[in-house]
Amino acid sequence: MRSLKIMDGCKGTQVYALNPSGPPTTAGAGAGGVGDKLLHHLQDHLRVNSIRSKSNRVFQAPNQTLTSNNNAMSENLLPYGLPSTDLLEPLIDPCLKSVDFVQTLADVYRRIENCPQFDKWKLFLEQCAVFRGLSDPKLFRKSLRAARQHAVDVHTKTVLSAWLRFERREDELIGYSAMECCGRNIECPKASLVSGYNPESVYESCMCSSSSRADDEFVVRDEECSTSEEDGDVSFCIRDEEVRCVRYNIASLSRPFRVMLYGGFSETRREKINFSKNGISAEGMRAAEFFSRTKRLGSFDAKIVLELLSLANKFCCEELKSVCDAHLASLVRDMEDAMLLFEYGLEETAYLLVAACLQVFLRELPCSMHNPNMMRFFCSSEARERLAMVGHASFVLYYFMSQIAMEEDMKSNTTVMLLERLGECATESWEKQLAFHQLGVVMLERKEYKDAQHWFEAAAEAGHIYSLVGVARAKYKRGHKYSAYKQMNSLISDYSPVGWMYQERALYCIGKEKMMDLSTATELDPTLLYPYKYRAVSLLEEHMIGAAISEISKIIGFKVSPDCLELRAWFLIALEDYEGALRDVRALLTLDPNYMMFQEKMHGDHLVELLCPLVPQLSQADCWMQLYDRWSCVDDIGSLAVVHHMLANDPGKSLLRFRQSLLLLRLNCQKSAMRSLRLARNHSSSKHERLVYEGWILYDTGHREEALAKAEESISIQRSFEAFFLKAYALADSSLDPESSMYVIQLLEEALRCPSDGLRKGQALNNLGSVYVDCDKLDLAADCYMNALNIKHTRAHQGLARVYHLKSQRKAAYDEMTKLIEKARNNASAYEKRSEYCDRDMAKSDLTMATQLDPLRTYPYRYRAAVLMDDHKEKEAIDELSRAIAFKPDLQLLHLRAAFYESMSDYICTIRDCEAALCLDSSHADTLELYNKAKEHVNE
Repeated sequence: MRSLKIMDGCKGTQVYALNPSGPPTTAGAGAGGVGDKLLHHLQDHLRVNSIRSKSNRVFQAPNQTLTSNNNAMSENLLPYGLPSTDLLEPLIDPCLKSVDFVQTLADVYRRIENCPQFDKWKLFLEQCAVFRGLSDPKLFRKSLRAARQHAVDVHTKTVLSAWLRFERREDELIGYSAMECCGRNIECPKASLVSGYNPESVYESCMCSSSSRADDEFVVRDEECSTSEEDGDVSFCIRDEEVRCVRYNIASLSRPFRVMLYGGFSETRREKINFSKNGISAEGMRAAEFFSRTKRLGSFDAKIVLELLSLANKFCCEELKSVCDAHLASLVRDMEDAMLLFEYGLEETAYLLVAACLQVFLRELPCSMHNPNMMRFFCSSEARERLAMVGHASFVLYYFMSQIAMEEDMKSNTTVMLLERLGECATESWEKQLAFHQLGVVMLERKEYKDAQHWFEAAAEAGHIYSLVGVARAKYKRGHKYSAYKQMNSLISDYSPVGWMYQERALYCIGKEKMMDLSTATELDPTLLYPYKYRAVSLLEEHMIGAAISEISKIIGFKVSPDCLELRAWFLIALEDYEGALRDVRALLTLDPNYMMFQEKMHGDHLVELLCPLVPQLSQADCWMQLYDRWSCVDDIGSLAVVHHMLANDPGKSLLRFRQSLLLLRLNCQKSAMRSLRLARNHSSSKHERLVYEGWILYDTGHREEALAKAEESISIQRSFEAFFLKAYALADSSLDPESSMYVIQLLEEALRCPSDGLRKGQALNNLGSVYVDCDKLDLAADCYMNALNIKHTRAHQGLARVYHLKSQRKAAYDEMTKLIEKARNNASAYEKRSEYCDRDMAKSDLTMATQLDPLRTYPYRYRAAVLMDDHKEKEAIDELSRAIAFKPDLQLLHLRAAFYESMSDYICTIRDCEAALCLDSSHADTLELYNKAKEHVNE
């Protein structure tokens, strides 16, 4: 099936300072020619663009040279050379990070379950912050939807609805309006302006398509607009005009009017009252008179309604103010309206009007971040106080805005000011931890190390232990290396060991101690990038470039990031493997099209231009053949590079953008995949094609029903492979009954009848085989898999092996998986699946290999733990699961460990792990059952 593995983004530190020291290469001494020209060009480019100083040196001294064995190409890299270990540093994560993440998850779940219903949204927001640092953005979005679902007031609904929209980045979709409604209350701009707690209604269809309200259509008739001389008993004189009113009606607007007109003041006895100095025109007073009789505004101009709002504030007319507020809020439709009325709303403390203006601003993010009114309305302390006066300054508002500001420009003054306001709004412990920690991260990026240390210390004092890493780093940057080392030593001795602790301490060590800490960091958390990068560059400095490439390739094999790809590309250039280098540069530009290489001195696209003349030139037809081959051998990075090359020749090809998104999803690069999907949608040449891509965007952001609707609309316009495939895929993403399974089969068969290329038809055949297996139609499934293999859909070996296994042909299943292992470049999953078709010893060997290739795969840990449990080695079984949970708190791992604890009668640990698992998925039936059983034992 289409890969569902996703991640929030692929980010890493920019590589690299260049060191003239470099290893000898395997190329002969005479190697040069075109390669020399490339390296001369690189040298010239870097010389022009680099800015060096003694205090912050980007490159090492040019007098450091290699041995006489250096070939001409290495000499041409001087004086800039290769990356240096001295200039590598791990990133400090800007998200909340716990020393005991399982306990944190359990605490959050418990508090969500036990808190009052009106406060649930706050706990779900905290859950969002906890999930923000995980690799799966679906968890964050699910919590964000839950927070919006349980929101009570208009302000919170407005912010969270805009945030949900931002997660899809609809601002990048051509033709979409910021105020366009998705059709559901949860994101509807009009529904957000309705106060009240109604969690069941958020997923219902909204009323945007219904006709306008009667108030908006009301036409004022002359006979209703004014009071006759006979009816009126008081006149309000405004300059040269008199507005005849009924005294009782005006008095009923508010207590101040009642006191003025009936309370013994001089106005009580007058038939004519001078009202010229109260800031309202005669037309405005007529509107007030009209409202006093009808309790409606009619069709008065916005200018008149603004006068009424001011009058209502001055004379405390709460009902009139409320109606004016709602009416003006309904007029805000775009940024121009919002900027015009925002100031009025703040001045008159009009809650709904400010909410409507705020909503436009938030739904226009990130573009509105650059609005000149940004500072005036949001950034300063005075702006926050003005918003607070209207009820619109909150932690959730500044949390949303500051996260976008950090993505846009981590070092900007706007980012700093928004984070400062975030800290001012923070009341809960976790809110202070987050705000202060992120301020520390930003100050560190700005090289304001004293301020960074201050904010990290504040975060640590608020309870965020991970911020002590920032304290140590700031001390190190200020020249206090030993103090930083002692800080990390203390942290390691005070708490259970976590990978990032050893990674940070390694920064302050040298020699064997440093390498031991890096090894421990990788053992505790193999997903940390810095240890691989440091070891790779160290090997390079020891003239072991092949080993360096192997080391950095380990992490690239299961966690792709631009900085690691850049590092490997530079190694490959040193080896004169220009095709490999070009592949990696193209892949990293797919992840981040604006990536700047070599300490941000050269754009990646320019390096592509320099490398292209050194590799064989391919036509578009050659590229299709190469894509077919690399796709077939499960070489996802190679496939990305080919697609990038093809898009350079044909940038408007939406089909290629869609293929790109599929590859990125396979690599767990969700953020980049969604960008490619949006580009595919923007470049689509027909409506039916655009609808398919919009459907995938909706599906991948958790809107399954809306995705199905898009697929059906596309099919109604034109039957196409992709529309049928989308519909079948979305329907299959649930437990299918026999009838539903047959419908999915029909849809896939319809898809296969439509024109498409072999790559996608192979995928459809593979999916069809999977559904046939679920329906116990093994022969039909085998036919599908064989047909897929005939068009080189290599992954079909796995499905065919499953069929053989279900037919009790275990040897054939094992052989089939062996074929996949031999063909696939990325084959960790193949080793994992093959382990199911062999004896225990061989299975252990395959699963060890699977873990070595991809430590993020959880099945091997579960299998090994189950074997240990069967052998009555309970502690070892728990340790095996705990090893994986430490860096990947997976639902299945937590559930299994809870079950193990339950079998050992350790019900407290059982409850903790169940609560942590339920924090990830509160509807997981097996965990709920185990949780309730454990609680019964504890309560006995």
